[in-house]
Amino acid sequence: MYVVIMGAGRVGLNLASNLVSRGHDVTLIECDDNLCANAASELDALIVCGSGTETKILEEASVVDADVFVAATGNDEANLLSCVLVKQYNINKIIARLSNPDHEEAFKKVGIDDVISPELTAAGYLEKIITRTKFAYLFVLGKCDSEILYITIKNKKVIGKRVGEISPAEDYIIVAVYKNGQLTIPRDDMILNEGDKISILVKTKSVKEIVNMCTK
Repeated sequence: MYVVIMGAGRVGLNLASNLVSRGHDVTLIECDDNLCANAASELDALIVCGSGTETKILEEASVVDADVFVAATGNDEANLLSCVLVKQYNINKIIARLSNPDHEEAFKKVGIDDVISPELTAAGYLEKIITRTKFAYLFVLGKCDSEILYITIKNKKVIGKRVGEISPAEDYIIVAVYKNGQLTIPRDDMILNEGDKISILVKTKSVKEIVNMCTK
């Protein structure tokens, strides 16, 4: 993919580095000369020094050819304006970083639905590490409405049952079973034994129910 990122701060630079390491083409837009110089020394990518809120700079970054545009500065107003300008180029995906959650509605009103708040995401992740004490929490999917959990089977009501007897259900599905350290994609007729570990995709609202089902 070709990705244009506005903002060479911590978020933008790390994102660009990850994308470049995976073989994607990246252009980074940054108005601060020092950040431009730092990005140029660290990245194998085109660095455009200027403001992503100016059409001239966006076009210099060949935004018209981009598959994805990411507004990753710490300034919500600048991110919003750049996204509005970029919409005229009919890019497949436009993503905006959000610092103040109160501004989310403004982004949605102009048609920017992919809005990410690293600060809120980090806070939510820490909360789950603290509160998920009986199992390993892997990560959140979607807009924080589902999670993948790593759980050890201990409940006698589950031990000896076939995967197909309990999964899939409306709010969860077993996506992997680990037996003797080996990962297996579960079949309906696979028997769950005591001590087996499972990865389970579950809606956040049902996490407690699933943990109790497997461990109590």
